[in-house]
Amino acid sequence: MHSRQLDPENQYRPHRLLRDGNLQTILGRHIPRDAALVNEDEQIILFDAGPDRTDLNPGRAVRLLGFYTPHRNAVHLQTDPKGLAMLVHGWEGDSHSAYNLILGSSLIRAGYDVVRMNMRDHGPTHHLNRGIFFATLIEEFHAATQQVGLLAAGRPFFIIGASLGGNFVVRMALRHAHSPIPNLRRAIAVNPVLNPRLTCILLDNHRLLRRYFRRRWLDSLLKKQKLFPELYDFTPLASVPTIWEMSDWVTKSMSQYSGVEEYLDAYSVQPSEIHGLAAPLTILTAANDPLIPSDDFTALPTHPQLRVHVLPYGGHVGYNDLFPLRNCLPNLIRALLAQET
Repeated sequence: MHSRQLDPENQYRPHRLLRDGNLQTILGRHIPRDAALVNEDEQIILFDAGPDRTDLNPGRAVRLLGFYTPHRNAVHLQTDPKGLAMLVHGWEGDSHSAYNLILGSSLIRAGYDVVRMNMRDHGPTHHLNRGIFFATLIEEFHAATQQVGLLAAGRPFFIIGASLGGNFVVRMALRHAHSPIPNLRRAIAVNPVLNPRLTCILLDNHRLLRRYFRRRWLDSLLKKQKLFPELYDFTPLASVPTIWEMSDWVTKSMSQYSGVEEYLDAYSVQPSEIHGLAAPLTILTAANDPLIPSDDFTALPTHPQLRVHVLPYGGHVGYNDLFPLRNCLPNLIRALLAQET
């Protein structure tokens, strides 16, 4: 079996009161006070992400928004960063989601420069492009990531994504074989969505998470409609109860896909694809993730470029512990990066 535990000193074993996967998932939205550090010196960067494949911006490039923050390694008094880390949020998250703030603040303290990238229509970006977001638009995000890699200026570049961001990271690691990302040292995917069809079903079956993500997605679509009323009318979606049915309506109305099944399958990651992996890839996930079964990862083939860590606990991008309440994901990620620098 190719799946391995982290080294014992870095092993995540939360208090027994916090071992429930649903509780871990909910607590992952908690933002501690010290997580705001990454915001203090952030600089906005607008990336040209190549041609718009939604055909709604003829002759214009896609624009994606990132936030850059330099390192603060006061402990070692280093002037040069250990490397550059790009953080990729999940579906309906953004550059300022809890896990990006927590991880970003931890990494700049540890000596890494950080870029938090927004996907199309996530964060304050709805006005930048006329076409709406689809998870299949990997080309534009890959193009922007290549530009971020150049900012590493010869130092190690790491891409770290969670949930749907983890899916993007895995697919970019696979694309690296024919479209190299400059200075890429390792890709790290946290609880990545490999089987979007199954994850969508599990999400709809989870009443609390379905309500949360449905509301956020509908708000996002209505924001797009307000900006481009001549292109969109999403008001019928207000009465559509599930994310599956919403996805089916959107894909049939506004994409080349025949419906939700074809769309979700179009950005899945098949185990057979791993054989073409050309970049070092680490997957970190939890066996009690309520949205992503651990079977998705045990089915992956062994590959010299692939490391898989399935921890017993952590929920969906949670990894919290008690006394005091704290998020342990930064410790896990820093341990993985320490093996590379």
